[in-house]
Amino acid sequence: MNPKPADPFPWWRGATIYQVYPRSFQDSGGDGIGDLAGITRRLDHIASLGVDAVWLSPFYTSPMRDFGYDVADYCDVDPVFGTLADFDALLARAHELGLKLLVDQIYAHSSSDHAWFRESRRDRTNAKADWYVWADPRADGTPPNNWQSMFGGPAWKWDPERAQYYMHNFLSSQPQLNLHNGEVQDAILDVARFWLDRGVDGFRIDALNFAMHDPELRDNPPAALLHKPLVRPFDYQHQTYSQFHRDTPRFLERLRQLTDQYDGIFTLAEVCADDGNVAIKRFIKGTSRMNSAYGFDFLYSPELTPTLIATVMSHWPDEKDMGWPSWAFENHDAPRAVSRWCAPADRDRFARVKLALLIALRGTVIVYQGEELGLEQDDIPFELLKDPEAIANWPRTLSRDGARTPMPWDDSAHGGFSTAEPWLPLGEANGARAVSMQQDDPESTLNIARRILPMRRDHPALRLGGFENCQIEGDLLVFDRVAQGQRIRCLFNLGPKPVPFSDTSQDTQIILSIGGATRTRLPGYACLFWECDW
Repeated sequence: MNPKPADPFPWWRGATIYQVYPRSFQDSGGDGIGDLAGITRRLDHIASLGVDAVWLSPFYTSPMRDFGYDVADYCDVDPVFGTLADFDALLARAHELGLKLLVDQIYAHSSSDHAWFRESRRDRTNAKADWYVWADPRADGTPPNNWQSMFGGPAWKWDPERAQYYMHNFLSSQPQLNLHNGEVQDAILDVARFWLDRGVDGFRIDALNFAMHDPELRDNPPAALLHKPLVRPFDYQHQTYSQFHRDTPRFLERLRQLTDQYDGIFTLAEVCADDGNVAIKRFIKGTSRMNSAYGFDFLYSPELTPTLIATVMSHWPDEKDMGWPSWAFENHDAPRAVSRWCAPADRDRFARVKLALLIALRGTVIVYQGEELGLEQDDIPFELLKDPEAIANWPRTLSRDGARTPMPWDDSAHGGFSTAEPWLPLGEANGARAVSMQQDDPESTLNIARRILPMRRDHPALRLGGFENCQIEGDLLVFDRVAQGQRIRCLFNLGPKPVPFSDTSQDTQIILSIGGATRTRLPGYACLFWECDW
């Protein structure tokens, strides 16, 4: 018997990845905080969606000032989430279910509680003195330059123990690692090796654009375009020197040399910048850096229009060495898409067509927990906020907490998330969208998601194909996905009212209809996919 030919495409190319925010997915310990054992308990739900992989947001040892993105030990599990044995059990169960497992890696900064930083701050001559970004004050005692933190205020904190400023792009308790230092790079690669040896299938790299700074510490120039709403001092600058240093790709090449020693590892970068597409392409250029990256084209867009889709897709043609993009409509940092992109009365209809649009985009796609239920942004009052950015910039910054509220599983207290009061409250509207309440309705958002998400596995054109023949007419968006002799035409009405449409072709087969779409009718927030024989 001839062996089955090897798949010429890696598993992650065109895959669907499900993001889990561990703190809010499932509490197994009764303390109101989700944990690794809770995720393991709910992996069957994730597998039922027909996705290929799970991405876990941070679960490492942390003081939780930024809820895990301030890492105090990169190679251990914070007790609130469980133990390394719990992680191993989760990984084993995911693999049993055919799911790959990705973990977050935070290389731009650590927690100020990390042993590396405690040693670095002792004096200017210790072994780790240059592991973080330190600088003397200007002659008048002020910070060394004008760089601003994303969370508000200068990106510099005075440290009396060392009598210098240290850099921080986020909280002052998140000091910037000096990735220009080869020893720091070696230590970070050891962290990656630890998790690779444990059996993970890849990494999502947090805030990669912040990984390296300008060693000359030159001032950032002012932002030229001030017509957009400015919430923080950070918004008044172009981060010309505090981000995107030209040596960052060299570090990525070292990381890729490591991951290539293992089978089937996927590396995904988070990149935020005004010229996001240019920057992303530098990070994923060729075959020696990151496998893919996602930017913020959709995550903070106030509306979803055919023009936006067409423009973003035009930046990623199906050409050699172009790089492979990834897309998310929402995540743990961005507001729920249904709350940004449609009226409250239309949210259920829109949630379904939005998922269909996501799986039709060229690239790897990421579904955030609860997106398959159509969850909306919860409204968290100031007195219950946990998000340090929202607290610092209240009321100008939309809280990230509203997208981090507990996953609703059933109609019991706290949505079946926990037997205790959750760390964030679950809103009534999202509680009514619980898994158990949608389970038996074939037309629920959940069950439609279960029909939509596996389609990328079944149709090479959707998973791997080019993006062609894009047409726009008002709210109507039409395009083809083409690969391996298959052509799928995708039609979307991204508005609430019906649009004129008629398919007179006889050589087509409808493979998906959402929102009552037919060959002669495309209602508001509806879509139709058909496979063409030509």
